[in-house]
Amino acid sequence: MNTQELKPSCVFEQFAAINKIPRPSKHEDKMMEFLVDFGKKHGLETEVDKTGNVIIRKKASKGYENRETVVLQSHMDMVCDKLVDVDIDFFNDPIETYVDGEWLRAKGTTLGADDGIGCAMELAVLADDTLEHGPVECVFTRDEETGLTGAFGLEVGFMTGNYLINLDSEDEGQFFISCAGGMTTQAQFTFDREEAPAGYFFMRLSLKGLHGGHSGDDINKKYANGIKLLTRFLYKEQAAHDLRLVSFNSGRMHNAIPRDGVVVFAVPANCKEAIRADLNVFAAEVEDEYHITEHDIHFHLETAEAAKVLPKQVGRNLILALQAVDNGVLAMCQDQELAWMVETSSNVASVVTTDNNVTVVASQRSNVKSNLENMGNTVKAAFQLAGAEVTQGDAYPAWKMNPNSKLTDIVVKTYKELFNKEPKVIGIHAGLECGLFSEKYPHLDMISMGPTLRGVHSPDERLLIPTVQMVWDHLLAILKDMPEK
Repeated sequence: MNTQELKPSCVFEQFAAINKIPRPSKHEDKMMEFLVDFGKKHGLETEVDKTGNVIIRKKASKGYENRETVVLQSHMDMVCDKLVDVDIDFFNDPIETYVDGEWLRAKGTTLGADDGIGCAMELAVLADDTLEHGPVECVFTRDEETGLTGAFGLEVGFMTGNYLINLDSEDEGQFFISCAGGMTTQAQFTFDREEAPAGYFFMRLSLKGLHGGHSGDDINKKYANGIKLLTRFLYKEQAAHDLRLVSFNSGRMHNAIPRDGVVVFAVPANCKEAIRADLNVFAAEVEDEYHITEHDIHFHLETAEAAKVLPKQVGRNLILALQAVDNGVLAMCQDQELAWMVETSSNVASVVTTDNNVTVVASQRSNVKSNLENMGNTVKAAFQLAGAEVTQGDAYPAWKMNPNSKLTDIVVKTYKELFNKEPKVIGIHAGLECGLFSEKYPHLDMISMGPTLRGVHSPDERLLIPTVQMVWDHLLAILKDMPEK
């Protein structure tokens, strides 16, 4: 990527540097070291808390010493996903990018713009001594994507500003002032494998080509869920034949809609042609069902090597639970002004099979705490009935709208002055770290913004290049327009 050809070059130079640094969730040590070295190189006060969050403080420019301190915040980790035929080690290799028209993409992997582009904007602010602004605190949190570990561990007093701009949104011109809360449910089936009955034929069914996407922001776009599609076929065949399951693997991240998957199973040899015929019918039905949102659905059925199978009841219960468990949008917001926004949803995110267990992960989201708890319990109950051991991660809170936000007024005012059009000020169904910040720093006036991204959490992730300049110009205008203390 030639950063000199992309504008603003100061931001894209930082983004290129960031993408040379491996930073999978929970493995951000190299990124933390890079940030600390960056702060020292520029003579800026830099601190790392016990959780691994990094803060770099920059003093006000001349004439702006009496302005309010602004916190700029992004997360340093990225979702690491790739196409099946791409060879990359996310723990050591850089992300390779290229320009595709107005979009910046990665070569067969996630781009890391979620939230590397937010980090890049923070570093660009820190590095440029010609900018006009009050005191700035740049915060880089860790492990946002898989557990919000950094935000959970952030201690009171680490940030001192009264205003916070989260740079982790994905639509230029849309400013988020609230977000959903969420939780993760994990179900584990444990077993001892056994030999398949005599005369059984082994088959491998693969699915690829689905859109995938973010389990919060894209949950209402009617994209197919790979786990649910594979389960639908298995459920029908299990009812018609004595199907024995060998393995089920689909999905990678708790916050992504699974876009491919593979199941291996065995059936009586005299049923194999019926299975093939049923798949042809099923595939045609699915293609018709998703003809608007999914254009590249591809099923492939082939012979598999013989292997030990799951106990019959365990395999049956797993398929029944995956068929029964809620997935997708469960409720829309009841407020008339927000009737367009998803209130409550669930996403069956991954199924992983090993020698002696199958682990299923599903994520639930809601803007209403009681509905989040209810949705989590609904998913939990489905797997408990199937005999699984179920655990749930700590729920993170929703971020409630501040109707008296001074920061929102400044953001809207400066946006209209710059671009002569009205921005959208809305809530988002995805989770943002702002929810956790609001619990520990209830005085914080916050907003979330960012350039346009599409296909996040998938190898189709892409960044709309012109919107980076727009967000950068707007960010500088906001910093310049902050009120006096």
